[in-house]
Amino acid sequence: MNTITAEELKKRIDSGDVVNLLDVREDHERADYNIGGVHIPIGKVQAMQLDDIDDWKDKEVIVYCRSGNRSGMACLFMEQFGFKHMVNLTGGMLAWREKFEK
Repeated sequence: MNTITAEELKKRIDSGDVVNLLDVREDHERADYNIGGVHIPIGKVQAMQLDDIDDWKDKEVIVYCRSGNRSGMACLFMEQFGFKHMVNLTGGMLAWREKFEK
């Protein structure tokens, strides 16, 4: 598993890079604030309910949550399920909002 900072991810999004974003937070967290991406809560990741993103197995997948902890776990689970290029957003949405929502 690799990591990416909020600044690096924002730069890639702003430059028009195609990024595969996966939000593993709960519904209420996503409703409060999100940066897009496919939403699959961590419980569904653990249960291998990943059909919506099965075509991402050979692509880079950037995973985020509130703080970076659940997304780190999701990356590890997904690597076990055959996903090859997992990237965890360091600091999650807390870091993102601190940098870009001042």
